[in-house]
Amino acid sequence: MGHQAMAPDGLITIESRYGPEETMNRFEAEVRARGMTVFAHIDHAAGATAVGLPLRPTELLIFGNAKTGTPLMQSTQTFGIDLPLKALVWQDASGTTWLSYNDPAFLAHRHGLDGANNTTVNAMAAALKAIASKATTPS
Repeated sequence: MGHQAMAPDGLITIESRYGPEETMNRFEAEVRARGMTVFAHIDHAAGATAVGLPLRPTELLIFGNAKTGTPLMQSTQTFGIDLPLKALVWQDASGTTWLSYNDPAFLAHRHGLDGANNTTVNAMAAALKAIASKATTPS
């Protein structure tokens, strides 16, 4: 597994062994392979270029699964602000590619759910960890 960078609260960041484009392609392919829906793929760097501003590769994928997310919103509707899930692939100044995503246990805590004892949250965390690993590390 890659190194983990210092991160803001609740953000998991993993170093990728691949470049930004391949990391995102691998992440998105694994999300789809697991039967999840990809709602949006946002290229922040392309947006920056369009307004004449520089930005290193920075892409956001918004994805999820209603079967997993709905029970969380049934418990606490405000969870809907953090769903669907998001993953950010970005390249730092030294050319290293990183993959960042919100820790489901942190999100659960944010909305007053006990993430540690929540089967849905634990399953979500395990799935994200597995998808992130597939996207960033050669098998």
